[in-house]
Amino acid sequence: MAEKIKNKTVFFNPFSKDNPVVVQILGICSALAVTAKLEPAIVMGMSVIAVLAFSNVIISLLRNTIPTGIRIIVQLVVVAGLVIIVNQLLLAFAYDVAMQLSVFIGLIITNCILMGRLEAFAMANRPWPSFLDGVGNGIGYTIILVIVAFFRELLGSGTLLGMQVVPDSFYAAGYENNGLMILPPMALIIVGCIIWVHRSINKDIQE
Repeated sequence: MAEKIKNKTVFFNPFSKDNPVVVQILGICSALAVTAKLEPAIVMGMSVIAVLAFSNVIISLLRNTIPTGIRIIVQLVVVAGLVIIVNQLLLAFAYDVAMQLSVFIGLIITNCILMGRLEAFAMANRPWPSFLDGVGNGIGYTIILVIVAFFRELLGSGTLLGMQVVPDSFYAAGYENNGLMILPPMALIIVGCIIWVHRSINKDIQE
């Protein structure tokens, strides 16, 4: 029972209480770069979930055989291999989105969330908890990306997932899309607002 409770905590804490973006302030760069549209943000989030979950499992399985002096190198090799697989799958089945994400899929290799979870969790825990930790942190990261991308695409382009949601009658009445929303600084401002709201609600996690 205690193990089930621990696994539940490991999985659900990153959604809010220990969110990697708004609490640990990790993965901010990609949150700014890939959230101008909702679709690439979702795909980026799913890619990070897959890479983080399976790299956690692999490192957990190898943790007792990895020499301390080269553990970071081994972690990078594992993550790089998984990122290459994800990138090739995207090029094969979602080419347009892969082109939108451009180099940012490759930069998952250096994502602080991945290296942090591998070093802090996978190196010290068994495969199943490590898998849950990877999926949980990946989902927590994706939640923030989706929230940011939702507001940026809606207010900046009047669309969601590429489909127009702002009625033509609004434009006829004088409504205009806010071009500032699709610029990277607005992503930073939205992330800052999310952090502010989150910490206002969760006063116990304030520094």
